[in-house]
Parts: sequence; C-alpha cells; structure tokens
Amino acid sequence: MSQVPRSGGASAADVFDAVGARYEEVFADVPGQLAALDWLVGCLPPGARVLDVGSGTGRPAAERLADAGHAVTGIDVSAGMVRLARERVPAASFEQADVRTYRAPEGGYDAVCAFFPLLVMDQPEVERSLSRMASWVAPGGAFAMATVPGDVRGLDIVWMGHRVTVSSLATEDQLRVLREAGLEVVHHHTALYRPHGPDAEPEPHLYVHARRPC
Repeated sequence: MSQVPRSGGASAADVFDAVGARYEEVFADVPGQLAALDWLVGCLPPGARVLDVGSGTGRPAAERLADAGHAVTGIDVSAGMVRLARERVPAASFEQADVRTYRAPEGGYDAVCAFFPLLVMDQPEVERSLSRMASWVAPGGAFAMATVPGDVRGLDIVWMGHRVTVSSLATEDQLRVLREAGLEVVHHHTALYRPHGPDAEPEPHLYVHARRPC
C-alpha cells in the first residue's frame, strides 16, 4: 500500500551513528546477502574495483570482497559507521558520502553492491538513487542489491529503538529501474528474515543480481 509523506523521523546519518556496531549483531548472517556476496566473488575478475553503498561496519560485504582480493570502496552517510568500518576492514577504503550526491570515478566500477541503503529517504529519491547506482556499473560489470520491497512512501516506524521515516519501491518497480538503466537482471527473489533480538519481527528481503552487458 502506498503511503503519503508524514512528519519525518531522524536522518539516516543520525540513526546509524546511534546504532553503530549493534547493526552488525542484529543483522548477522543474512543468508540472501551472503549468497549475493558469493555470487559477486564468483563472477568478478581478480582485483576488481567494487563500490559498497551503505557499507555500514564493513561487515560482511566489504570484508568478504576485500578478502577475495578486490579493491573495495565503501561509502556511508554515517561518520560513526565509517570509523567502525575503517577499524574492522583495513584492507578496504571507506568515506562518508551520500549516494544521492556521490560522484563515481570515471569508468565506474566493476561491481556495485547495495545492501539496504535506500530505505531512509523519500520514494522519488529511492528511484533516482537506484538508477544512479546502476549507472556506476562498468560494461561487463555486476550489481547486487537487497532491500525491503513495497510501494511505501513516508511511512513512520520505530526501528532498533529509533523513529525513522522509510520509503521503498515495489519489486516490479525496482526491477524496472535497473533495466531502464541498462542492466540485465539475472536473478531475483524475496525471502523472509528475522533479525536477531527478542522483539524482532520477520521482514521480507528482495535480492537482485544483475549485469551490465559488455
């Protein structure tokens, strides 16, 4: 069900500064994310340039990719998360940046991964950001993403003890944006995941693997 914008909660940067390392504990060992990382590692050439959007603590994405020998850049709006990631994954490079304004280097990346970075923004920004990320994938490159799908705009929720306003796109719209940006979707599925914690409720996760034709 589509929602209209409401008063708005805390910014993504404020929320993730406060959540910090707890995120890594609550969302540990997500099967679909681990499978997406295995897919990326399996299809990338040695020393590939990889961008991790919404890199958080650097685990598991940046760590897994850096351990596989790739040149990983992580970006996150949270200064606190960037500090944690630099401590945890020294083999990768991390910077504080917003996907909505980040400028990719000329030539883009051999792969872009984005695990749940677009939820704490308005729905039009979700679509534009998804299209921007897809545009950074170089010819022959790969793209892996995960999100909570749904035609939702400006929904106020309490997440990990913080009031936030979230938006997303329905699955068919997520796929449409990627295809319009020139990517070929090679796999997608939705799975339920229950975060760790006594009050956690199962949530649907959409996973998409895509390639840009050479």
